[in-house]
Amino acid sequence: MKIALIGATGFVGSAILNELADRKHETTAIARTPKDTANATWVAADIFNAAALAEILKGHDVIINAYNPGWTNTNYAVDFENGSKSIQEAAKKSGVKRFITIGGAGSLYVAPGVQAVDTPEFPKEYYTAASAARDYLNVIKEEKELDWAFFSPALEMHQGITTGRTGKYRLGLENPVFNDEQRSILSVEDLAVVIADEIENPKHHQVRFTAAY
Repeated sequence: MKIALIGATGFVGSAILNELADRKHETTAIARTPKDTANATWVAADIFNAAALAEILKGHDVIINAYNPGWTNTNYAVDFENGSKSIQEAAKKSGVKRFITIGGAGSLYVAPGVQAVDTPEFPKEYYTAASAARDYLNVIKEEKELDWAFFSPALEMHQGITTGRTGKYRLGLENPVFNDEQRSILSVEDLAVVIADEIENPKHHQVRFTAAY
């Protein structure tokens, strides 16, 4: 398949790129500052220019949005929401219907009517990013034109997870997937497996989904 991957240099994006390359997909890796690797065709793009981005996206089978404005960005919330909206608009302009976007885990429901981001134990350092991702989830829920899916990672999905690629996971929708130890955990390598599997065998259409061990 021909896949456009936005945010290909990031922590999540680079893992997805590696998984797609291993599966022999033809990937256009889109980033503000592209790299030069053999596993993709690299393209520089300003995601806030929806018209120009749409031209890059045309002709692909699937668009993956792994955009992240950077954890040290003091304007994170505004840039994340505006950037995500711009990418969504570019996807519509491009004519590509299948659109998978990577969001946050904070909007998962850990109790009836209670999202993780609103609990006392939610890490304060991630609150701004999690809230921005939740706001965008509410935006994309209104999208009727695209065949979209919004992926929320496990509650524990970060650089400290060292399980690597196991190829194993369990899926969920609005609630976290917990293991026997009541942990919702997933490596970034297995996150990439989840996304690649969803590309090859679509199961989620105009819904949010999640995964963990």
